[in-house]
Amino acid sequence: MTHGDPNATANKAMQGQHAKLSCRHLWKVYGGEARDTLSRGAAEEDPAAVADKLRGQGMIPAAVDVSFDVAEGEIFVIMGLSGSGKSTVVRCLSRLVEATHGQVLMDGDDLLAKSPREMIEIRRHKLGMVFQHFGLLPHLTVIDNIAFPLTVQGLSAKESRRRVEKVIAMVGLEGREDSYPNQLSGGQQQRVGIARSLATEPDLWLLDEPFSALDPLIRRQMQDEFLHIQTELKKSIVFITHDFLEALRIADRIMLMRGGRIVQVGRPIDLIVDPADDYVAEFTQDVPLTRVLTAGDVIAKGRGNVEGLVRVSPGTKVETLLPMLSDHPEGLAVEPEDGPAELLTPESVIAGLSRHARETGAGVEAVAS
Repeated sequence: MTHGDPNATANKAMQGQHAKLSCRHLWKVYGGEARDTLSRGAAEEDPAAVADKLRGQGMIPAAVDVSFDVAEGEIFVIMGLSGSGKSTVVRCLSRLVEATHGQVLMDGDDLLAKSPREMIEIRRHKLGMVFQHFGLLPHLTVIDNIAFPLTVQGLSAKESRRRVEKVIAMVGLEGREDSYPNQLSGGQQQRVGIARSLATEPDLWLLDEPFSALDPLIRRQMQDEFLHIQTELKKSIVFITHDFLEALRIADRIMLMRGGRIVQVGRPIDLIVDPADDYVAEFTQDVPLTRVLTAGDVIAKGRGNVEGLVRVSPGTKVETLLPMLSDHPEGLAVEPEDGPAELLTPESVIAGLSRHARETGAGVEAVAS
């Protein structure tokens, strides 16, 4: 197991990548005046000791010394149980909640140093936000709900129409443009909320449990829709969830929180193969490896002959590969963005799953569930 300060190793998977967002030593404390204590203690003492001191003074540390980076085009998932601090952090990023201490840098510019007027403009033009509750205006149609932030921005009617039509097609709402929110299903309403946030063409997209109010089938459909949109737009995204299986489906990296603190940051497979502590291990123990491992994790040793084989990307999940291999038992060609393609076979998948099962101590059900 990995030990030590999670902030020190939080971004090892980002080496060589530009950080769109950098959160540095972020604290949010409720119930008193903690700024003086943090300005001295955050640099001089262990954060856990500082948090204990604040609690002893009757304050509630909701986010404790949180640091992480989000790369350009990355889906960065923050997760944890209720009360872990994940929603507090995302609200501090947008300053819907004011942080007590720290920095939030977007393209190197500290959002916490901006004036209220400057933050309004940043939210209008650079930040897209989607929450669990859709927040649609009941007296406006789909098209008018989506166009609302563009009207606030002062865009021309022609440009507004162009953007609205583009995102309506993107989220699959064609034919519902003139419907009102009470005429839509929950999934359709959430699509309107997503389209509305995308219409502003934000630089950074913040999503706080956007699918948790939906039933399981619609929720999975919305996850598929979300991944399809991301394939096209390649946004930098901070996505909040308490559902580890949802995180596995969408995350490039996961930050797991507990009690306001970071427990571990890494790729989904990192949290399973090398959990930081027993809390992470318990969180991930029932996850099927087929939902975590990718084609790049289970390629055959040696390149092999890939001529004429169906091509897949290295990030394709094993659960997606299995039915493909059933149709193509001769194998698949794993094709990276740069470099030669490599061979993936049914045998290499079995060997890869078995190897990772041994490393994690997982049973057969964790391999093939």
